[in-house]
Amino acid sequence: MKPILANSLLALGAALFLATPALAESFTVVEHATSDTTAHLGKAEKNLGDLLVFANEVYDAANKTKVGTDQGFCIRITLGTAYECYWTLKLKDGQIMVQGPDVDGGDSMLAVTGGTGKYRDVRGEMKLHPRNPKGTEYDFAYTLVHAGK
Repeated sequence: MKPILANSLLALGAALFLATPALAESFTVVEHATSDTTAHLGKAEKNLGDLLVFANEVYDAANKTKVGTDQGFCIRITLGTAYECYWTLKLKDGQIMVQGPDVDGGDSMLAVTGGTGKYRDVRGEMKLHPRNPKGTEYDFAYTLVHAGK
């Protein structure tokens, strides 16, 4: 039994060593938040359940060349603290979907939940960073892992 177990462990170790590692990719795009619209459920400026919807242009990291668009929605979950958001970034080679909190007035980390085209097998995270206090531009810093490649 010991030689069989040892050989099995060696074979497993070799298989893990020879397995193709997942490919990592990082990039940043800049969203121009020109269409953001909030449907308020109450009379206050911020109400639980308020719905923020958007469909905006997205530019390269230098904020010069349009590289795609995004569209999505966020629901006010905590007054003065955060929305819960779902959106899709549409680029030339495919789409990337994200989900997670958008923290008022600061950086947020969202989960990459999937994609299409070049991004069909991705997972990872996206850091959302406001570029100015008015909330008219945002950095989307993606860290992606392509599984199965």
